[in-house]
Amino acid sequence: MDGLAVMGFIFGMMGVVALVRLEKLTNTLKEKGILEDNYKEE
Repeated sequence: MDGLAVMGFIFGMMGVVALVRLEKLTNTLKEKGILEDNYKEE
């Protein structure tokens, strides 16, 4: 059971890292004018 908890924690952290990277990418694309400033994620 401990192994399952560790795997859950690792996948959870990967999800948080992916979310942060996505936010940084969105902000970068907005700054470069590729995305509109009023872009809203669905």
